[in-house]
Amino acid sequence: MTPALSARGVRKRYGDLEALRGVDLEIEPGEVFALLGPNGAGKTTFVEILEGFRARSGGEATVLGVDPERGDLVWRSQLGIVLQSAGFFEQLTPDEAVAHFATFYPNPLDPRRVVDMVGLADKRSSRCKDLSGGQKRRVDLAMGIVGDPELIFLDEPTTGLDPQGRRQMWEVVREFTRLGKTIVLTTHYLDEAEQLADRVGVIIAGQLVEVGTPRGIGGRERALARVTFALTGNLAGRPLPETGADTATRDGRVTITTATPTAVVAVLARWAEANGEPELPALAVSRPSLEDIYLAMVEAADGGEGREGDDA
Repeated sequence: MTPALSARGVRKRYGDLEALRGVDLEIEPGEVFALLGPNGAGKTTFVEILEGFRARSGGEATVLGVDPERGDLVWRSQLGIVLQSAGFFEQLTPDEAVAHFATFYPNPLDPRRVVDMVGLADKRSSRCKDLSGGQKRRVDLAMGIVGDPELIFLDEPTTGLDPQGRRQMWEVVREFTRLGKTIVLTTHYLDEAEQLADRVGVIIAGQLVEVGTPRGIGGRERALARVTFALTGNLAGRPLPETGADTATRDGRVTITTATPTAVVAVLARWAEANGEPELPALAVSRPSLEDIYLAMVEAADGGEGREGDDA
Protein backbone atom coordinates (compact mmCIF):
# COMPACT_ATOMS: atom_id res chain seq x y z
CA MET A 1 0.00 0.00 0.00
CA THR A 2 1.35 3.42 -0.96
CA PRO A 3 1.82 5.64 2.10
CA ALA A 4 -0.47 8.65 2.39
CA LEU A 5 2.56 10.62 3.50
CA SER A 6 6.27 9.90 3.28
CA ALA A 7 9.27 11.93 4.43
CA ARG A 8 12.90 10.93 3.99
CA GLY A 9 15.71 12.96 5.54
CA VAL A 10 13.67 16.17 5.55
CA ARG A 11 15.73 19.15 6.63
CA LYS A 12 15.02 22.84 7.08
CA ARG A 13 17.59 25.52 7.74
CA TYR A 14 17.08 29.18 8.60
CA GLY A 15 20.53 30.72 8.27
CA ASP A 16 22.67 29.07 10.93
CA LEU A 17 19.67 27.44 12.61
CA GLU A 18 18.81 23.90 11.55
CA ALA A 19 15.15 23.59 12.52
CA LEU A 20 14.72 20.08 11.07
CA ARG A 21 17.60 17.66 11.08
CA GLY A 22 16.70 14.74 8.85
CA VAL A 23 13.14 13.67 9.67
CA ASP A 24 11.95 10.26 8.40
CA LEU A 25 8.27 9.34 8.62
CA GLU A 26 5.62 7.28 6.82
CA ILE A 27 1.88 7.52 7.52
CA GLU A 28 -0.49 4.94 6.08
CA PRO A 29 -3.87 5.73 4.47
CA GLY A 30 -6.64 5.86 7.07
CA GLU A 31 -4.24 6.37 9.97
CA VAL A 32 -4.52 9.00 12.68
CA PHE A 33 -1.01 10.19 13.50
CA ALA A 34 -0.30 12.62 16.35
CA LEU A 35 2.86 14.70 16.25
CA LEU A 36 4.02 15.75 19.71
CA GLY A 37 6.82 17.99 20.84
CA PRO A 38 7.64 21.03 22.95
CA ASN A 39 7.33 24.56 21.59
CA GLY A 40 10.08 25.27 19.08
CA ALA A 41 10.80 21.60 18.44
CA GLY A 42 10.01 21.75 14.72
CA LYS A 43 6.41 20.52 14.52
CA THR A 44 5.00 23.53 12.68
CA THR A 45 7.92 23.69 10.26
CA PHE A 46 7.59 20.00 9.43
CA VAL A 47 3.83 20.13 8.96
CA GLU A 48 3.97 23.26 6.81
CA ILE A 49 6.53 21.56 4.56
CA LEU A 50 4.11 18.66 4.13
CA GLU A 51 1.26 21.08 3.42
CA GLY A 52 3.33 22.80 0.72
CA PHE A 53 3.57 26.12 2.57
CA ARG A 54 7.33 25.97 3.19
CA ALA A 55 10.16 24.68 1.01
CA ARG A 56 12.46 22.13 2.60
CA SER A 57 16.22 22.58 2.58
CA GLY A 58 16.92 18.92 1.93
CA GLY A 59 15.44 15.45 1.80
CA GLU A 60 12.37 14.08 0.03
CA ALA A 61 8.65 14.21 0.75
CA THR A 62 5.45 13.00 -0.87
CA VAL A 63 1.88 13.63 0.26
CA LEU A 64 -0.86 11.67 -1.50
CA GLY A 65 1.78 10.68 -4.01
CA VAL A 66 2.85 14.25 -4.86
CA ASP A 67 5.87 16.30 -3.82
CA PRO A 68 4.24 19.09 -1.77
CA GLU A 69 6.50 21.68 -3.42
CA ARG A 70 4.91 20.78 -6.75
CA GLY A 71 1.33 20.28 -5.67
CA ASP A 72 -1.32 21.75 -7.98
CA LEU A 73 -4.94 22.72 -7.34
CA VAL A 74 -6.17 19.15 -7.80
CA TRP A 75 -3.72 18.00 -5.13
CA ARG A 76 -4.62 20.84 -2.77
CA SER A 77 -8.32 20.04 -3.11
CA GLN A 78 -7.58 16.67 -1.46
CA LEU A 79 -6.12 18.32 1.66
CA GLY A 80 -7.99 19.72 4.61
CA ILE A 81 -6.01 22.15 6.76
CA VAL A 82 -7.21 23.39 10.12
CA LEU A 83 -4.82 26.05 11.37
CA GLN A 84 -4.51 27.21 14.97
CA SER A 85 -6.49 30.27 13.92
CA ALA A 86 -7.98 30.64 10.46
CA GLY A 87 -9.35 34.17 10.74
CA PHE A 88 -12.94 35.02 9.98
CA PHE A 89 -15.32 36.89 7.82
CA GLU A 90 -16.78 38.47 10.92
CA GLN A 91 -20.08 39.50 9.36
CA LEU A 92 -20.83 36.05 7.93
CA THR A 93 -22.72 33.32 9.72
CA PRO A 94 -21.21 29.81 10.14
CA ASP A 95 -23.54 28.59 7.38
CA GLU A 96 -22.38 31.35 5.04
CA ALA A 97 -18.67 30.97 5.83
CA VAL A 98 -18.67 27.20 5.40
CA ALA A 99 -20.78 27.42 2.22
CA HIS A 100 -18.29 29.94 0.82
CA PHE A 101 -15.36 27.62 1.51
CA ALA A 102 -17.26 24.73 -0.05
CA THR A 103 -17.17 26.52 -3.41
CA PHE A 104 -13.36 26.11 -3.50
CA TYR A 105 -13.64 22.32 -3.87
CA PRO A 106 -14.88 20.08 -6.69
CA ASN A 107 -16.87 17.65 -4.51
CA PRO A 108 -17.56 19.26 -1.14
CA LEU A 109 -19.71 17.94 1.67
CA ASP A 110 -23.07 19.55 2.36
CA PRO A 111 -22.10 22.74 4.27
CA ARG A 112 -25.14 22.58 6.54
CA ARG A 113 -24.31 18.99 7.49
CA VAL A 114 -20.74 20.03 8.32
CA VAL A 115 -21.99 22.86 10.54
CA ASP A 116 -24.13 20.28 12.34
CA MET A 117 -21.18 17.88 12.64
CA VAL A 118 -19.07 20.43 14.53
CA GLY A 119 -21.88 21.26 16.94
CA LEU A 120 -22.99 24.65 15.64
CA ALA A 121 -26.54 23.82 14.56
CA ASP A 122 -27.97 26.31 17.06
CA LYS A 123 -25.50 29.02 15.94
CA ARG A 124 -25.71 28.56 12.19
CA SER A 125 -27.42 31.95 11.72
CA SER A 126 -25.32 33.93 14.23
CA ARG A 127 -22.61 36.30 13.03
CA CYS A 128 -19.12 34.90 13.50
CA LYS A 129 -18.14 38.07 15.37
CA ASP A 130 -20.67 37.15 18.06
CA LEU A 131 -19.41 33.60 18.61
CA SER A 132 -17.30 32.54 21.58
CA GLY A 133 -13.68 31.52 21.09
CA GLY A 134 -14.59 27.85 21.24
CA GLN A 135 -17.40 28.29 18.73
CA LYS A 136 -15.06 30.09 16.35
CA ARG A 137 -12.68 27.13 16.68
CA ARG A 138 -15.50 24.89 15.52
CA VAL A 139 -15.98 27.08 12.46
CA ASP A 140 -12.24 26.66 11.77
CA LEU A 141 -12.73 22.90 11.76
CA ALA A 142 -15.84 23.08 9.58
CA MET A 143 -14.03 25.16 6.94
CA GLY A 144 -11.12 22.70 6.98
CA ILE A 145 -13.22 19.59 6.36
CA VAL A 146 -16.03 20.82 4.11
CA GLY A 147 -14.04 19.92 0.99
CA ASP A 148 -14.23 16.20 1.95
CA PRO A 149 -10.42 15.87 1.95
CA GLU A 150 -8.49 12.62 1.81
CA LEU A 151 -5.87 13.90 4.26
CA ILE A 152 -6.56 16.36 7.07
CA PHE A 153 -3.98 18.37 8.99
CA LEU A 154 -5.30 19.45 12.40
CA ASP A 155 -3.12 21.98 14.23
CA GLU A 156 -4.15 22.13 17.90
CA PRO A 157 -7.82 21.57 16.94
CA THR A 158 -9.31 21.73 20.45
CA THR A 159 -7.45 24.73 21.84
CA GLY A 160 -9.90 26.97 23.69
CA LEU A 161 -12.67 24.40 23.86
CA ASP A 162 -14.38 23.23 27.03
CA PRO A 163 -14.35 19.47 27.82
CA GLN A 164 -17.67 18.89 26.07
CA GLY A 165 -16.47 20.74 22.98
CA ARG A 166 -13.23 18.74 22.92
CA ARG A 167 -15.11 15.47 22.98
CA GLN A 168 -17.40 16.64 20.19
CA MET A 169 -14.33 17.47 18.10
CA TRP A 170 -12.98 13.99 18.83
CA GLU A 171 -16.19 12.49 17.48
CA VAL A 172 -15.79 14.49 14.25
CA VAL A 173 -12.26 13.11 13.88
CA ARG A 174 -13.52 9.58 14.51
CA GLU A 175 -16.27 10.01 11.92
CA PHE A 176 -13.69 10.96 9.30
CA THR A 177 -11.45 8.03 10.20
CA ARG A 178 -14.43 5.70 9.80
CA LEU A 179 -14.65 7.05 6.24
CA GLY A 180 -11.02 6.04 5.66
CA LYS A 181 -9.53 9.54 5.81
CA THR A 182 -5.96 10.11 6.98
CA ILE A 183 -5.37 12.61 9.78
CA VAL A 184 -2.20 14.31 11.00
CA LEU A 185 -2.76 15.90 14.38
CA THR A 186 -0.53 18.23 16.36
CA THR A 187 -1.55 18.73 19.94
CA HIS A 188 -0.28 19.62 23.40
CA TYR A 189 -3.07 17.56 24.99
CA LEU A 190 -1.59 14.14 25.64
CA ASP A 191 -4.99 12.65 26.48
CA GLU A 192 -6.18 13.79 23.06
CA ALA A 193 -3.35 11.93 21.33
CA GLU A 194 -4.07 8.86 23.42
CA GLN A 195 -7.79 8.95 22.58
CA LEU A 196 -7.46 9.56 18.84
CA ALA A 197 -4.11 8.45 17.47
CA ASP A 198 -3.12 5.08 16.04
CA ARG A 199 0.50 6.17 16.38
CA VAL A 200 2.34 9.13 17.86
CA GLY A 201 5.69 10.66 17.02
CA VAL A 202 7.77 12.82 19.32
CA ILE A 203 9.84 15.53 17.68
CA ILE A 204 12.49 17.26 19.78
CA ALA A 205 15.07 19.79 18.63
CA GLY A 206 14.33 19.11 14.97
CA GLN A 207 14.57 15.32 15.16
CA LEU A 208 11.86 12.67 15.32
CA VAL A 209 13.16 10.80 18.35
CA GLU A 210 10.56 8.03 18.50
CA VAL A 211 7.42 6.76 16.77
CA GLY A 212 5.04 4.21 18.24
CA THR A 213 1.57 3.48 19.49
CA PRO A 214 0.32 5.60 22.41
CA ARG A 215 0.39 2.48 24.57
CA GLY A 216 3.86 1.34 23.57
CA ILE A 217 5.94 4.46 22.88
CA GLY A 218 8.96 4.98 25.09
CA GLY A 219 8.70 1.43 26.45
CA ARG A 220 5.44 2.34 28.17
CA GLU A 221 4.07 -1.22 27.95
CA ARG A 222 7.15 -2.50 29.75
CA ALA A 223 7.23 0.24 32.38
CA LEU A 224 6.78 -0.77 35.99
CA ALA A 225 3.27 -0.54 37.38
CA ARG A 226 2.25 1.03 40.67
CA VAL A 227 -0.19 -0.74 42.95
CA THR A 228 -1.61 1.54 45.64
CA PHE A 229 -4.13 1.02 48.44
CA ALA A 230 -5.04 2.47 51.83
CA LEU A 231 -4.21 0.95 55.23
CA THR A 232 -7.62 1.52 56.77
CA GLY A 233 -10.18 -0.56 58.65
CA ASN A 234 -8.89 -3.98 59.66
CA LEU A 235 -5.65 -3.40 57.72
CA ALA A 236 -4.51 -0.43 59.77
CA GLY A 237 -1.30 -1.30 61.62
CA ARG A 238 -1.03 -4.77 60.05
CA PRO A 239 2.38 -5.88 58.75
CA LEU A 240 2.38 -6.04 54.98
CA PRO A 241 2.76 -9.35 53.14
CA GLU A 242 5.93 -10.15 51.26
CA THR A 243 5.48 -9.32 47.54
CA GLY A 244 9.08 -9.22 46.38
CA ALA A 245 8.56 -5.70 45.03
CA ASP A 246 9.63 -2.22 46.07
CA THR A 247 7.18 -1.01 48.73
CA ALA A 248 6.69 2.41 50.31
CA THR A 249 4.17 3.58 52.89
CA ARG A 250 3.25 7.21 53.41
CA ASP A 251 0.35 8.80 55.27
CA GLY A 252 -1.46 5.48 55.52
CA ARG A 253 -1.21 4.69 51.80
CA VAL A 254 0.94 1.91 50.38
CA THR A 255 2.63 2.10 46.97
CA ILE A 256 4.17 -1.02 45.46
CA THR A 257 6.20 -0.68 42.27
CA THR A 258 6.31 -3.91 40.30
CA ALA A 259 6.61 -5.55 36.90
CA THR A 260 3.93 -8.11 37.90
CA PRO A 261 0.96 -6.13 39.22
CA THR A 262 -1.53 -8.99 38.80
CA ALA A 263 0.53 -11.29 41.03
CA VAL A 264 1.00 -8.54 43.61
CA VAL A 265 -2.73 -7.78 43.74
CA ALA A 266 -3.44 -11.50 44.22
CA VAL A 267 -1.09 -11.63 47.22
CA LEU A 268 -2.61 -8.47 48.67
CA ALA A 269 -6.18 -9.71 48.17
CA ARG A 270 -5.46 -12.94 50.08
CA TRP A 271 -3.75 -10.95 52.83
CA ALA A 272 -6.66 -8.50 53.10
CA GLU A 273 -9.26 -11.27 53.20
CA ALA A 274 -7.30 -13.13 55.89
CA ASN A 275 -7.46 -9.95 57.95
CA GLY A 276 -11.19 -9.46 57.57
CA GLU A 277 -11.23 -7.09 54.58
CA PRO A 278 -12.90 -8.60 51.48
CA GLU A 279 -11.75 -5.62 49.37
CA LEU A 280 -8.48 -3.68 49.37
CA PRO A 281 -9.43 -0.10 50.35
CA ALA A 282 -8.93 2.48 47.55
CA LEU A 283 -7.07 -0.02 45.36
CA ALA A 284 -5.56 1.41 42.16
CA VAL A 285 -3.20 -0.08 39.57
CA SER A 286 -1.51 2.26 37.11
CA ARG A 287 1.36 2.50 34.66
CA PRO A 288 3.06 5.71 33.55
CA SER A 289 0.72 7.83 31.42
CA LEU A 290 1.58 8.97 27.91
CA GLU A 291 2.26 12.37 29.45
CA ASP A 292 4.73 10.84 31.93
CA ILE A 293 6.58 9.07 29.12
CA TYR A 294 6.54 12.15 26.88
CA LEU A 295 7.91 14.45 29.59
CA ALA A 296 10.64 11.95 30.42
CA MET A 297 11.64 11.80 26.74
CA VAL A 298 11.75 15.59 26.48
CA GLU A 299 13.85 15.84 29.64
CA ALA A 300 16.21 13.09 28.49
CA ALA A 301 16.73 14.79 25.14
CA ASP A 302 17.13 18.20 26.78
CA GLY A 303 14.66 19.56 24.23
CA GLY A 304 12.78 21.93 26.51
CA GLU A 305 14.14 25.13 24.97
CA GLY A 306 12.83 26.34 21.63
CA ARG A 307 14.86 26.22 18.45
CA GLU A 308 12.69 27.66 15.72
CA GLY A 309 11.06 30.77 17.05
CA ASP A 310 7.62 29.59 15.99
CA ASP A 311 5.05 28.44 18.52
CA ALA A 312 5.18 24.76 17.76
